[in-house]
Amino acid sequence: MTIAAPLPLAMIPTPVHEAPRLSQALGVRVLIKRDDQTGLALGGNKARKLAYLVADAVAKGCDTLITAGGSQSNFARMTAAAAARSGMACHLVLTGDAPPRFSGNLVLDRLFGATIHFSGTYHWTELEARIAAIAEEVGPRAYPMPIGGATPLGALAYAHAADELLGQLPEPPDWIVVADGTGGTHAGLLAGLPASVKVLGVDVSYPPVPLVESVPALAAETAKLAGRSAPRGETIVADHVGPFYAAVTEECRAAVRLAARSEGLVLDPVYTGKAMAGLIAAARAGRVRGTVVFWHTGGAVALFADEYADF
Repeated sequence: MTIAAPLPLAMIPTPVHEAPRLSQALGVRVLIKRDDQTGLALGGNKARKLAYLVADAVAKGCDTLITAGGSQSNFARMTAAAAARSGMACHLVLTGDAPPRFSGNLVLDRLFGATIHFSGTYHWTELEARIAAIAEEVGPRAYPMPIGGATPLGALAYAHAADELLGQLPEPPDWIVVADGTGGTHAGLLAGLPASVKVLGVDVSYPPVPLVESVPALAAETAKLAGRSAPRGETIVADHVGPFYAAVTEECRAAVRLAARSEGLVLDPVYTGKAMAGLIAAARAGRVRGTVVFWHTGGAVALFADEYADF
């Protein structure tokens, strides 16, 4: 596969910050990798993935990006922004029905000019089918992307992001903790990290294939695409989804508040808040030790959605 040079959509490298008060609260050294500061559409991890995916779309002569996600999807927001930056059209298939008032990410989806399709469903496979149907309607210049951009090409961005992190630290960390929605970020990190670094992915969704199966498979494909040896790191997934995707759990609420009140760090209620809840639980159980990098994947825009107004 020929890989087009990534577009300059992400402001990288992103910084790594010490979190001393959070470290004291958890009893482990915590560093924050600030991918919430990638710049595109208020930042987030998807900027790195879209840099590769949109470059591929341009190389193939496509003029329309199509993807799907939750109504407050970060990938949808950033796809709409990447389309605007690249002079492309954008179709977003979102879960559920149209709300009476747009808030949070939806405001930005509309601002960036995306065509929004409320699917009336919350089923992953039905959303993917709708992506394919719209791509067929648009025609050969459509560039459909799966939910979260979880392809080997999208995950490749995080194999390179792993290199970036290792170059910023005097020695590799013991652990990385990251939110696992579709598993692309986790898989890319596994493809790029040495086996000595364990990655705790915190499951925040209900994907059709369990992450303990999909992440290793995607990591192997990503490593092959990157010309690297097969990943040898352990795939560890902790479940903090709650009763349904985007449910507000008490553990998440407490984690968002702890990060805010100890470090002035803004997390979101769907992804990073639950990843932090996973880190808190693992630290207090003695599961993670040494130096832990919390990979902040962004998403704070969702805090401004009406459904999270009581946070």
